Amino acid sequence: MTKLDEFSVKTPHRDCWINISAQVAGIVGQSGVKEGVCIVFVPHTTAAVTVNENADPDVPHDVSLALRAISPDRGEFLHNEGNSDAHTKTSLVGPSLTLIVNGGRLLLGTWQGIWFTEYDGPRTRKVYVRVLGEA
Repeated sequence: MTKLDEFSVKTPHRDCWINISAQVAGIVGQSGVKEGVCIVFVPHTTAAVTVNENADPDVPHDVSLALRAISPDRGEFLHNEGNSDAHTKTSLVGPSLTLIVNGGRLLLGTWQGIWFTEYDGPRTRKVYVRVLGEA
């Protein structure tokens, strides 16, 4: 049985991306798992997690711009909290990732990073990580 790890992310505003690659990689490294999978889960309905480019800071901006175009705040939304656009973006991006652990490390591409995406901040959010596999 592997333990469930968790850490918090403080988000400064709506539509922000926070690189959580180092935190997740640290948990993988401490797990002792050499070959297996790492599951990252965000238990929120207006925040998500994704893998995307980690080198160019314009990429998170551009993807956020595209998501705002796909799901703008609309007057005809009925949800009384006023964040239906955030719920839609979260549904599109998703609450979890399954990543490969190879040689005791996350198997990510050269330019890839793990991003926590906030669509309704500022908030303090949780990220859960479980690493499964063989030592």
